[in-house]
Amino acid sequence: MKAPAQHLTVLLREAVEALAIKPAGVYVDATFGRGGHSKAILEQLGPEGRLLALDRDPQAIEVAATIGDKRLMVVHRAFGEIAEAVREAGFGKVDGVLMDIGVSSPQLDEGGRGFSFRFDAPLDMRMDTTQGETAAEWLARAEIREITQVVRDYGEERFAFQIAKKIVAARSERPIATTGQLAALVREAVRTREPGQDPATRTFQALRIHINQELEQLALALPQARDVLNPEGRLVVISFHSLEDRIVKRFMRDEAAPDNLPKNLPLKASQLPPARMTLVGKALKPSAAEIAANPRARSAVMRVAEKC
Repeated sequence: MKAPAQHLTVLLREAVEALAIKPAGVYVDATFGRGGHSKAILEQLGPEGRLLALDRDPQAIEVAATIGDKRLMVVHRAFGEIAEAVREAGFGKVDGVLMDIGVSSPQLDEGGRGFSFRFDAPLDMRMDTTQGETAAEWLARAEIREITQVVRDYGEERFAFQIAKKIVAARSERPIATTGQLAALVREAVRTREPGQDPATRTFQALRIHINQELEQLALALPQARDVLNPEGRLVVISFHSLEDRIVKRFMRDEAAPDNLPKNLPLKASQLPPARMTLVGKALKPSAAEIAANPRARSAVMRVAEKC
């Protein structure tokens, strides 16, 4: 079997620079992954600095445990639990929060995790393999309407109904237990395919997002990150597809603008509610050189906001 590709941290230098790290500051890497951002943050922290790293993937936690830096505290939690993790760590407020949303290369490249249609493996897809329902278990019980909605909304797949219909018909004959089975069913249902993209791509993305409640976790995490930040603390978020980026963009835009008020109210600028955060720069994408070195970076978008 081909060795898994090395995980290349996307926008590594740009994200760490955006945090504007103070040597004695306290920071949160809400999605440790394989530690690229965390290690870069630790390099800039002084002896009094602290870093709290979260991840819900047990394998990521095992990697984090090998770093052996007393300034690093590692917690097995989803990033939607930032506030509780910070509170339990006894940090009070922090100076920066980094979120690198999405699936990591080791998760995709290890066939046994069930994230990829490139391997015929158990259809799991859970980021936290210690709890929750697998993709196979959900597909075994979900109604055709539910499957259609998930594949359409999270995969932006125009053949969602046909795929759901094919899945429900197939499972009546035998359980859909492997990635290979699911990929074959999707390929039969999708009538046309985009050049260079496997027909199963969108469906696998949709199921992964649903099984791990990724968008719900993001919606929970963003206001928590704002609340745990000190004034002038930075929130840096890297997303990898439009559904995530839309949530991040809307949140930061709303936080940077006064609360929505009825139009034409006779208020002076000084009477408007103050902004809670300030946008820092524009949305940033990887350079052509980074995309050439790591094609998986091509869809990444980084947004930054600073707490007022």
